[in-house]
Amino acid sequence: MPGLFEGKRIVVTGGTGSLGQVLTRRLMTGVEGVPESVTVFSRDEAKQHYMRLEFMQKTAATDEVIFQNSRQRLKFMIGDVRDYASMVRGVKDADIVFAAAALKQVPSCEYFPWEAVRTNVEGAENLVRAISEFNLPIETVMGITTDKACKPVNVMGMTKAIQERVYINGNIRAPQTRFIAARYGNVLASRGSVVPLFLDQIAAGGPVTITTADMTRFLLTLDDAVDAIFAAIRSAAPGETYIPKCPSAKMTDLAAFLIGDRDIETVITGIRPGEKIHEILLSEEEATRTIQGHEGYFALRPMLPELAAPVDQPALVGDYSSENALMTPQGLAQFLETKIPGIVGQLYLEA
Repeated sequence: MPGLFEGKRIVVTGGTGSLGQVLTRRLMTGVEGVPESVTVFSRDEAKQHYMRLEFMQKTAATDEVIFQNSRQRLKFMIGDVRDYASMVRGVKDADIVFAAAALKQVPSCEYFPWEAVRTNVEGAENLVRAISEFNLPIETVMGITTDKACKPVNVMGMTKAIQERVYINGNIRAPQTRFIAARYGNVLASRGSVVPLFLDQIAAGGPVTITTADMTRFLLTLDDAVDAIFAAIRSAAPGETYIPKCPSAKMTDLAAFLIGDRDIETVITGIRPGEKIHEILLSEEEATRTIQGHEGYFALRPMLPELAAPVDQPALVGDYSSENALMTPQGLAQFLETKIPGIVGQLYLEA
């Protein structure tokens, strides 16, 4: 049987981000089928340049490298999801679009809320509108969302919650395309996440800053996130959101593990603007329309009755909160040693 992505023309918006790069790398391995092309669509020319060199296994290059771009299976396109015409150009020949472009840092979105709206909401609308108005023969749009979209209290979560609804509605506006999503929690070792922050603080001799002693977070790796995305591509029905079953940890336990036996102080700084103490991947309200999806994932079914076909299994009961999925300190240590041994070991040596 041909692989999931065999012969497909794939576009990854926000492809130069932490997730975008790991997703692109996984697509290029051909393990799930060899795509005809993978196009990284983003507005950051510098990140595109260095990403191009990495995939070409070059440490430096002159400008002529970019002129060979159209001949490569991995392509790069400068564009902005906020710009409708740019979005049309970016996806007009795609079979599958992974929509990973986002403003995702909570404090930045609080201070620049309209910028978050433009990227996270208008960007999604531009993609749906392009497919609908031009009747583009795109098979699947895969929206990348976050636990912060569930019962949102910050701008980032609010914009991602609306983004989820925009993509769900896309199934009605452009019924030839399947719009689905994957929602997950804090990604270990991604840019702006807590593990690199703690390790940088440890390498500098401390202190390690924790916003509140009670804070908990779901934890998964970038590869875990890509696994959830691929599972949704394989199995999700139109309008469904796939959610992995993630463990969670107290941030104080995480800091203690990374500090180890060093004499490094921890300081409680107070919650940042827009921050939650506990995250939720599924609310009580959403649980009533959530079922056990394929491959062990939760499948959050769409609210719109036009898309919610009957299913022959009971819905879940209760929410899915990071407060209720906690690993013990010993369990966390085993989890981290399994998931990110290279990062932890390397930075321990540097510190």
